[in-house]
Amino acid sequence: MENALAGKRVLITQADAFMGPVLCEVFAEQGADVVASADDLAVVDAAERVVRAAGHIDVVVANLAIKAPSTAAVEVTDAEWRDVFAALVDPLPRLVRVAAPAMVERRAGKILLMGSASALRGMKRASTYSAARGAQLAYVQAIGMELAAHNVQVNAVAQNFVDNPTYFPPEVQANPRFQERLAREVPLGRLVSAREDALFAAYLCSPAADCFVGQVFPVCGGWVGR
Repeated sequence: MENALAGKRVLITQADAFMGPVLCEVFAEQGADVVASADDLAVVDAAERVVRAAGHIDVVVANLAIKAPSTAAVEVTDAEWRDVFAALVDPLPRLVRVAAPAMVERRAGKILLMGSASALRGMKRASTYSAARGAQLAYVQAIGMELAAHNVQVNAVAQNFVDNPTYFPPEVQANPRFQERLAREVPLGRLVSAREDALFAAYLCSPAADCFVGQVFPVCGGWVGR
């Protein structure tokens, strides 16, 4: 894949965390004019402010992440639930409300969520995080169907066991218990590299991927198969 995003102006949110840095790097290599935002989109008016400041946008990459709580389900507080949904779910409709109308008018555009495969497979002590990631995927599938008629494609990467500093920093990767878990649970036998993930994201944001509508693509080394 070469210059797959030439001429495209791409907004990448939370560009300083999760997959943000490598997405910015790979998308620029593919010819995109990258607008990298590090704003906290949990703030109610932040999404609108970021989109309007970016000007013309062909692609929005909703890269949203927080440190995942590990609270037992019966101990999850209302505050934890609200905070996680505020960070991961609430920014999505705000981004779409501001960015999608111009895409619909032009009959061209893409929105890609960098989500999590934790929504596709149960994990202990992850109820709040998994629920929020699941809400993200449900939202993408719904608006993907709605916006497809306007030639705007909305899809999601549902990832886990992808090398990134937010969820798999070096100290985690070096932990023998993590290495044992990786060997036990991930058929690939290693983390998906950050570039592998980002290149796939770039493909999904390119004209070559105009045929995908509201789809969720696991990128997790086989941890889940759907």
